[in-house]
Amino acid sequence: MPLVTLTCYQLFNKTLLITNTATNSALKVNRFATSRVAMHSRSLLPDPAVYQPDTLDLNTDIKAADYWFNCFRDMVAKFAKVAARSQEEDHTAPQRAEQFQAAYLQQLEEHQRNVPLNRGKVVLGTSELLQLNETMLRRYGFTDPWLSQKRVENASAVARLKQRLQELDALEDEDARWTELVRGVLAGNMFDWGAQAISNILEQDSNFGLHSALERIEKRPWLLDNLDNWLKRLKGAPHKCAVVFVDNSGVDVVLGVLPFVRGLLKRGTKVLLCANSEPALNDVTSEELRSLLDECSRECEVLQQAWSKGQLLVYANGQSGPCLDMRTLPPELCDAIAANETDLLVIEGMGRALHTNLNARFGCETLKMAVVKNRWLAKYLGGEAMFAVICKFEPAVPS
Repeated sequence: MPLVTLTCYQLFNKTLLITNTATNSALKVNRFATSRVAMHSRSLLPDPAVYQPDTLDLNTDIKAADYWFNCFRDMVAKFAKVAARSQEEDHTAPQRAEQFQAAYLQQLEEHQRNVPLNRGKVVLGTSELLQLNETMLRRYGFTDPWLSQKRVENASAVARLKQRLQELDALEDEDARWTELVRGVLAGNMFDWGAQAISNILEQDSNFGLHSALERIEKRPWLLDNLDNWLKRLKGAPHKCAVVFVDNSGVDVVLGVLPFVRGLLKRGTKVLLCANSEPALNDVTSEELRSLLDECSRECEVLQQAWSKGQLLVYANGQSGPCLDMRTLPPELCDAIAANETDLLVIEGMGRALHTNLNARFGCETLKMAVVKNRWLAKYLGGEAMFAVICKFEPAVPS
């Protein structure tokens, strides 16, 4: 099939365009992307054809393919168990969970068989295999297997929010406070039930919380460490508007992301929080995030004022899996990003900032934060620590 250039939409008032040259896998981009192509024609990217969200291409990287196909083959058994337990009252759940597992493995094997045929023609990222998991779960009636777990973790995290904010406010030095805010985002990102290493910890230690995670993440210098550049930028003028793509429920979004967002709000920056349109693993959805903000705003005056006055807004990000493809952002979000003259993009989490978008460049300042919860991937990226840290701050790509 011939190469097709897909152009996404304007993200900023200076008209950041995200575009991509891709083959038939890119044609999965939904109607939101294609419906807005004609509206935006200029780009701040040095080459408007380079946007490729996936960090790895399993069709060309043989070592990566060998590892990840085996990894997903092992993981699906655990996901099937979670799915069955999520509907214990339904006697058909165990059978449907088995069918989900079989269907996923069948599709996985097909992808692996097609690697030699698709090499150099189609990009196959880990994002597609993660998305396949969600697609198959829904096909067999498991729309949100982690729902109960999310509710428990959200309630526990909200109860600890005020104490966490007090700890942060006690840090008088601005650099020290922002360092701890970033570390909090990173430690919160440990709470990912989709990562085998983390799910093992959480299942074995019911007392594992934010402070435990702060002790477990890699010590500086980090695997990818641009924290000093971020701290230097904070000494300058506040950003007009930040768009923040969030990841997991519970500790991650409540005790990690929201304190960071509160720091931006206190600088006078408007914040657009973007969460999944549909459930994926234990990731928070936009609907759940709105409810969480109703609760969290009762614990913090800064959040309450911003939430009530429209300085803090929530948008669905158009995603139904745990990764992030900027070509599929909903029109409402694109319009808000442009209308608010967004000049800071924050991407948090392994799926959104590591499996996808790690190497992507954007037309505004960008901060990417994630903990590498996979030893193979950490070594692949040049690190050694099990919970290596990605803190990547990039300037805007000039137009």
